[in-house]
Amino acid sequence: MITRRRNILLGIGAAMIVPNAGLGQQPAQVNGNSSTAVRVRFTFGDSTMTATLNDSPSAGDFASMLPLDLTIEDYSHNEKIVRLPRKLTEEGSGPFDNERPGDLCYFKPWGNLALFYGGYKWDGLIRLGRFEDGFDPLRIRGNFSVRIERA
Repeated sequence: MITRRRNILLGIGAAMIVPNAGLGQQPAQVNGNSSTAVRVRFTFGDSTMTATLNDSPSAGDFASMLPLDLTIEDYSHNEKIVRLPRKLTEEGSGPFDNERPGDLCYFKPWGNLALFYGGYKWDGLIRLGRFEDGFDPLRIRGNFSVRIERA
């Protein structure tokens, strides 16, 4: 009798725990694949930069567009931009803080990538990710053909 009651309670407890265990998994993990961060490579001029994308709908939409052959342009004293062929989803986006050089962002109103090499603050951005090994190539003045692909 005690063993049967214990088995019933364990079964109920397992039923309550197992559904919740799947909620923290990423889609790739649920399908049996290991989940890895998406890394993208920007190649322009004589430079290559790699960024790790955030796990967000906007970053996923950007990654789905790759590879891209576009132009990277000087825009301001602190950034270069890349004009994307279409706008990205803004689902799940919201304000963020901790803005710093090396951020890879998306301008919501215009649909451009913004690659920051100086300080910035603007509410109309979605942070897509960060450059891994610095951002000095962004300081090279001029417009260049850029290849953006998964790393």
